[in-house]
Amino acid sequence: QVYLVESGGDLVQAGGSLRLTCTVSGINFKIYGMNWYRQAPGNQRELVATITKGGSTNYAHYVKGRFTISRDNAKNTIHLQMNSLKPEDTAVYYCNIKLQGFIAEYDTWGQGTQVTVSS
Repeated sequence: QVYLVESGGDLVQAGGSLRLTCTVSGINFKIYGMNWYRQAPGNQRELVATITKGGSTNYAHYVKGRFTISRDNAKNTIHLQMNSLKPEDTAVYYCNIKLQGFIAEYDTWGQGTQVTVSS
């Protein structure tokens, strides 16, 4: 019943900004942390940012100072504010549930949202 829907990706010029949204259903959202991942063609899916249930955040080094992850528990959403975008940020961006253990039905992905940064 877990359902993740990513949105907000677009084609933007280098230096521009985008705000991605992940809408979550099927879980008690407020008690779980969440992650943003991205995957470029030919690459492994990589962790971009994470946010705990309490709002603490961590980022991959290559996005620190440019990206901000946030959550809105009232709307069961997380966001990724992406500023100063670079062509190397081009990827499909996915959200998923941050799990300490393993819950098979929560180990899932949405369809992702394409971010393309032109130079």
